[in-house]
Amino acid sequence: MFSSVRNKYKTWSDEELITVIKDGDKSGVLGIIYERYGHLVMGTCMKYLKNVMDAEDLLSHIFEILPKKLQSHNIQNFKSWLYMVTKNECLMVLRKSKRSVEIPEELLVEESEINHLERETQFTITEQSLLELKEEQRICIELFYLQDKSYKEISDQLQLDIKQVKSAIQNGKRNLKMKLEEHHEFKTDKK
Repeated sequence: MFSSVRNKYKTWSDEELITVIKDGDKSGVLGIIYERYGHLVMGTCMKYLKNVMDAEDLLSHIFEILPKKLQSHNIQNFKSWLYMVTKNECLMVLRKSKRSVEIPEELLVEESEINHLERETQFTITEQSLLELKEEQRICIELFYLQDKSYKEISDQLQLDIKQVKSAIQNGKRNLKMKLEEHHEFKTDKK
């Protein structure tokens, strides 16, 4: 029965799904929204929290509070609204954990002020594509490009030969580029 409910909602627009949730019926609908946007929420959480476990915890929390948040907002563009909810939740986690400099209130964007954020969406897509790489490639790329570690430092940290590190970075870059090109082609085909 559950799969038939999910199949019923699979082709519905975001607006239709939100209406169902606002009417109090969440069975299967939240799962469809998760399938559509869970990877983007996870990518945004990783961007801000820089820790897989924290990002996964926040991803779960966001989808727990989503029905309640949907009740209290009139949403024009769900994807942008969800991005801003996620960003605000990430900033709140950073503020509570004091892992970041004090975040001024004006940086917490009101959900009613959301504009379409194409650049942020592209960044999120890039991060999601990075998460789809093989683990060794992803970790090596993150250490090399995001944490400015040398081949030697990465080799020592991961207990890999320098050749393996260089290979993982090279292959990871190539695979990341292919994933981004696939996404761009998919986006272009949809237009």
